[in-house]
Amino acid sequence: MKHAGRQALDQIDTILAALRQLEGLTEKSRGGFYHGRIAFLHFHEDRAGIFADLRTGADFARFPVNTSSEITTLLRRAKRELVSRNSFQR
Repeated sequence: MKHAGRQALDQIDTILAALRQLEGLTEKSRGGFYHGRIAFLHFHEDRAGIFADLRTGADFARFPVNTSSEITTLLRRAKRELVSRNSFQR
């Protein structure tokens, strides 16, 4: 599965816009988000669709982002992970 290219990222621009609004994230390259110095979320594409790899603890978990329900799930989980990381760092 390859990293999402420009056309795939164009298809998920609303997801990217929502992620850009989350406090504590930095988009170092289009579609590649960091929390501090740690890679937090990025996207992949293949024939099955577009997928997000979200850091959950020390590892990444893969989330499909091809339906509105899947997108909602990803955004909720990303917010939850950020809250957890932010409270852990305090």
